[in-house]
Amino acid sequence: MSSMACSDFSGAELSGHEPFVLQARIPDGHHQFLASDLFQDHRAPQPKGDAHATIATPPLAFAVRRRDPELVGPAAPTPGETKRLSDIDDQGTLRGHVSFALVYRGRVPEDGDFAQGDPVSVIRRALGEALVHYYPLAGRLREVEGRKLVVDCTGEGVLFVEADADVRLAELELGAGLRPPFPCMDQLLFDVEGSSGVLGCPLLLIQVTRLLCGGLVLTLRLNHTICDAIGIAQFLNAVAEFARGLPLPTVVPAWSRDLLEARSPPSPSFPHREYNHVPLPPPPPSAADDDMVMRSFTFTSADIAAIKKRLPPLLRDTATSFEVLTASLWRARTEALEIPQGQDAWLVFIANFRAFPELSLPAGYYGNACVPPTALTDAATLRHGSIGDAVALVRQAKATVTAEYVRSTLDVLVLRGRPCLAVHNVFAVSDNRHAGFSRVDFGWGKPVYGGPADTIFGVGFFVAAKDRDGKDAVVVPIVLPRPAMERFAAEVGKLCKA
Repeated sequence: MSSMACSDFSGAELSGHEPFVLQARIPDGHHQFLASDLFQDHRAPQPKGDAHATIATPPLAFAVRRRDPELVGPAAPTPGETKRLSDIDDQGTLRGHVSFALVYRGRVPEDGDFAQGDPVSVIRRALGEALVHYYPLAGRLREVEGRKLVVDCTGEGVLFVEADADVRLAELELGAGLRPPFPCMDQLLFDVEGSSGVLGCPLLLIQVTRLLCGGLVLTLRLNHTICDAIGIAQFLNAVAEFARGLPLPTVVPAWSRDLLEARSPPSPSFPHREYNHVPLPPPPPSAADDDMVMRSFTFTSADIAAIKKRLPPLLRDTATSFEVLTASLWRARTEALEIPQGQDAWLVFIANFRAFPELSLPAGYYGNACVPPTALTDAATLRHGSIGDAVALVRQAKATVTAEYVRSTLDVLVLRGRPCLAVHNVFAVSDNRHAGFSRVDFGWGKPVYGGPADTIFGVGFFVAAKDRDGKDAVVVPIVLPRPAMERFAAEVGKLCKA
């Protein structure tokens, strides 16, 4: 068993190990960032933040002791076959990893509880049982002709790490509460050597860490080509059902990746500017990773109501929380980065298309089933216009997402060689509030936090959470250059004033 002590310093910087950053041009004469991929491995940064104020807390230091990583395979024989991924799955943007965290309070098992005993052992056993039904997750990816990805269903298994941390949940909740970035995340989700590749590596790394109080932190790192947030939450809920003693998962998993293949011949019907490649010169030395900080911003229902009051009457009554938050954060971020007139400000949001009957996706589909519609406007127009104007742009982008738009996206991805998203000055929003993480109950209750463990520059996640009064709220982790973060926090504060 290995042991490491770590510290959490409020206001710390990014680690400098982020190999890729989304394309963005920060117009102060010397900050410029290059893009390659939305999702990739990086060590979690350690700053803390709140929606409207930064809370000073003493450094938090604790030891984490880990057992050697092990491979957990399916608990019963599974088919040895090769399966093709969909043409959504293997685009360049998704060829990397995303991390999630689920945090649980401790509880005393009651008589009749199936999930009695050591919770780590319960989860390990249930994981093997769930992999019988989700056996492609226990395989390995490889690339074939045309950069096409396939998974060899070898049954080798997923990586599993058992750990103990000398910290209590109450200590983790100090300050801004359970919000990304979590303290010592690089120890709560340890990067096992040789596991972080896209090809030929385990598709899933899970670490389960016991806390001194009886609480539990489950973290995972997912190869994004194999599942989206809804898909991996579906799998975790299946694991949880086996942990609670169910004989089968209530949602039958469906592969069906052939339903999301490009037409023959591919014939895009939309321009898909989000995949246009625009080369940028190398960033100057001053655009270093150590200029970047992360904060999580919490929006209560009162905050969202305050923002809606700024809208025209018709929009005020019809705009959704997603539309209002997305538009407001896009505008505030563009202002904070001081993007000047003449440069485009891009918004990309991740739109789930599982509900389109024309695509015939089965209920248990757990692959990537999202497309990235975009809104585009001149940065100065966005900065100096109203929030209502920004909401209207978000709505226009949402309206483009149809079954035909999905088919067109499949076609353009194949025609252009499975590219990455490549746009300047982009803000990408992914709403994870309804993905299913909040329902994952292994037998000792639902998580007090469930969702993305961190984020990177250019990407904001919406995470379901509770405010200090126990009421529903939305947490949005954001990464920005340090001076821009202060401006962004000020913009958010102004937005939420009644």
